[in-house]
Amino acid sequence: MIIGYTTGVYDLFHIGHLNLFKNAKGLCDRLVVGVTVDELVQYKGKRSMIPFEDRIEIVRSCKYVDAAVPQYDMDKLKACKELGATILFVGDDWYGSEKWNKYEEELSNEGIKVVYFPYTRGISSTKISEALRAVRGWSVDENISKPHISIGDKNG
Repeated sequence: MIIGYTTGVYDLFHIGHLNLFKNAKGLCDRLVVGVTVDELVQYKGKRSMIPFEDRIEIVRSCKYVDAAVPQYDMDKLKACKELGATILFVGDDWYGSEKWNKYEEELSNEGIKVVYFPYTRGISSTKISEALRAVRGWSVDENISKPHISIGDKNG
């Protein structure tokens, strides 16, 4: 059985996420998706709009996903080994980077192949957030730990 693994925040779920899961599932028997916990998102200097519990349930409900697990750290090798994954799927926006060249070498030494999929151009959670702020006048209150949406237009 070929087990594949991919990971991400999956905030504001969009077609790019679905494309990744669909393409990955076509290359493995079992697709396991790591969903980044809120604390790790914050460690990376970002914040998700959707809480972890909701994000993992959305991912878990996708027909291409066989299992969704929390991602507590950035150690992809450890995760692949714990899950028995022999393929790690990632977007091609990382292809050729120094960081991912190193990952490829480490993973290859353990018999794990990295497969890059074309990044879905023109769509990202960041772009969706920016569009919502522009169109609806929403903003994130930086003084609280969880995202807070404030409506600038009462008709919004």
